Amino acid sequence: MRTIIADDPFAHRLHAEDWTRRGTWPAHWVAPHEAMPTPWVAAFKLPFTLAVARTLRLHVSADERYELWLDGARLGRGPERGDGRPWFFETHDLQLDPGEHTLVAVVWALGELAPHAQHSLHPGLLLCPQDDADLAMFATGSAPWQVKLLGGYRFTHPLAGFGVGHNIELDLAKLDHGFAHGAGVGWLPPRVLHPGFSAASYNQVLPHQQLLAPALLPAMLEEPRQIGVVRHLSAPALGETHSLPLFAADHLGAEAGAWQALLDGGAALELPANTRRRVIIDLGDYYCAYPELIVSGGEAGSLRLNWQESLFADTSWNKGNRNEIEGKLFTTMWWNRDGIGDRWLLGGGQRRLSTLWWQAGRYLELLVESSNKPLTIERITFRETRYPLENEAQFAASDPRLAQVVPLAVRALQMCAHETYMDCPYFEQLMYIGDTRIECLLTYTISADDRLPRKAMRCFDASRMANGLTQSRYPSRERQIIPPFSLWYVAMLHDYLMYRGDEAFVRTLLPGARGVLDHFTMLRGEDGLVRSPVGWNYVDWVETWPGGEAPGAMPGQVCAPINWQYIYSSRRQAEVEALCGEHELAARFRRLADSATAAMVTKFWDEARGLYADDAAHTIFTEHSQCLAVLSGGIAPEQRTLIAANLFRPDSGLTQPTVYFMHYFFETCRELGRMDMFLERMQIWFRQVELGFKTTYENGDPTTNRSDCHAWGGHPLFHFHSSLLGVRPAAPGFAEVEVRPQLAGMTHAAGRMPHPQGEIACDVWAEHGRLRGCVTLPEGVSGTLYANGGTLALVGGQNTF
Repeated sequence: MRTIIADDPFAHRLHAEDWTRRGTWPAHWVAPHEAMPTPWVAAFKLPFTLAVARTLRLHVSADERYELWLDGARLGRGPERGDGRPWFFETHDLQLDPGEHTLVAVVWALGELAPHAQHSLHPGLLLCPQDDADLAMFATGSAPWQVKLLGGYRFTHPLAGFGVGHNIELDLAKLDHGFAHGAGVGWLPPRVLHPGFSAASYNQVLPHQQLLAPALLPAMLEEPRQIGVVRHLSAPALGETHSLPLFAADHLGAEAGAWQALLDGGAALELPANTRRRVIIDLGDYYCAYPELIVSGGEAGSLRLNWQESLFADTSWNKGNRNEIEGKLFTTMWWNRDGIGDRWLLGGGQRRLSTLWWQAGRYLELLVESSNKPLTIERITFRETRYPLENEAQFAASDPRLAQVVPLAVRALQMCAHETYMDCPYFEQLMYIGDTRIECLLTYTISADDRLPRKAMRCFDASRMANGLTQSRYPSRERQIIPPFSLWYVAMLHDYLMYRGDEAFVRTLLPGARGVLDHFTMLRGEDGLVRSPVGWNYVDWVETWPGGEAPGAMPGQVCAPINWQYIYSSRRQAEVEALCGEHELAARFRRLADSATAAMVTKFWDEARGLYADDAAHTIFTEHSQCLAVLSGGIAPEQRTLIAANLFRPDSGLTQPTVYFMHYFFETCRELGRMDMFLERMQIWFRQVELGFKTTYENGDPTTNRSDCHAWGGHPLFHFHSSLLGVRPAAPGFAEVEVRPQLAGMTHAAGRMPHPQGEIACDVWAEHGRLRGCVTLPEGVSGTLYANGGTLALVGGQNTF
């Protein structure tokens, strides 16, 4: 059983070590018998015998990844994704019967073929028991472990899924079966490498040596699902299928029932000799999953399982309605190739087929080919995997379209939450700051579990460079810099302090947030404005902005949205400093924000239009600048009034935000009391429901967009609770609550959301121009209701108005 521990498991050994050895683990990393380049897959085994039943605690890690097995049953996977500083390990508590046992760890290292988010320092395995008395029997480097390479693996290009790592083609005739039980021949002693070193106490380490820390997160969900509907079954003449449209006329209806029974967990299915079948499976929802198949026979046959988020109407990548398949192609976006997935070359006998890493999507193409012998598929199961994040919130409104968006937002967040958050599970699997801030807000909205947000902030803090900026995404082997994302990281600390309130944790991150703002402050010119930093100065995927960079984003120029973001984050940093007792620093950040605001007024305020321009000539105007100016909190009341009057005019001519930045537009709707515009812009999400989406998408035209699963598009769910119902923290840790409902013309809205001390429930009705309802707070929590032109003090329990 996986156990989460918080501290160095060998801290008790510190007093016995001099400073040069302090923090050294009593186990060594081990590697395959002979040094070899990546990629490779290897099995390590340790047979052992117990005279009596006992409990055993083991700490396990690998570089890059492992599966741990005991007596042929998988115990877990790992290690939790990090960057080497620290490198995470998992702790397992085993209840063992007397007798013979075998531990097996399957370890793989893909090197440059691994996912972009996968770091590696020196491939190998580390396993160490907690008790010193067990070291000789179990510790790698001491115990009689053996290792052998697992043959048959070939790694194939992920095509459009460029960040997710290579897929596998596995020749089962070359694989040493029975390795999970430690069976077979060819086992050799492993090479012994360096000891394990504790990140908490070891103070000198070489670049290739990992600094170990306990895993921060629980085990990922891994639940077997018997899912899927056979939407199409055909007998293609060729093995290449990407150019073959799906036509109902080709559907083998007489055979489809047997395939459906297989998916449902019923009878096995036998494919006759010299037969090819193409099966299109609709999972009915978006899934991240490890496929698991049991097959027998079929020597020299093959089985391919490809995944897609949607099918395509043509090679212009028009997806249309996601529920429709007639006449569409199962192909790969931009590549027009057979697809993203895995392939197994069968070698006869009964075999279990799976993958090293999970796949993602809604639609699957199973292509099965038998040779001159029949092939039996005994079982197909999908093991859904993700962070164990469940929706603890509820929302309903008199406009039923809003509730229809909730499942899309929740599922997108779940599919983008694993060992880190992700921008998307299908294409990149990278944790970008701009995405992650929104994902954290969504997490606070639906769950009391804040472990993944805490890890995200730790990762971004660890990504910081010498100039103070964070990397745009982390962990990532490839460094990428989006300077505006560093400013959103500063805002994430403010969000966390208000929603969860762990001041001690936030204090550990304050130096990094200060460094981010110091870098931008250093770039201010004599006019008080920030010059655009070196890097990808992405603001939003506006179609007329190359690469999503707003006007003035070239290094050395002045970009209005980036300056407003600097002001926005400086004010939030000032609030955090004050709440943490750092009043001198709070005053400094307020002063910087005030002076930058004055510079923006001088340069960009256009009195004639009552709006902020985006260029010195006042020829470019965007909703982005108006929103950030309002949200920054420092503009004059008369300017705010003019922006409120002009921002929402149909003839404003302002450049509008896309899905991602619409979050800040919705924040502005709330701030200015114009939630009617929130409902108007929600048409984008209502359209997604009509088109059969199961998750919120990335950007652009929903019929031709890239990613069908982007959790940054789930932010309306946050606004249902925080802007329509108006429930927000008014003090750190949600100790005080602000409730400012704005029903935007609806007659009713109600919701429940988790709170650190329980749950907040809010039920609001609009009647004869006034609001009435009930707000229920956890005991010991107070707050203020703002409604009907007045205020009402709220206390723990039920409050009616």
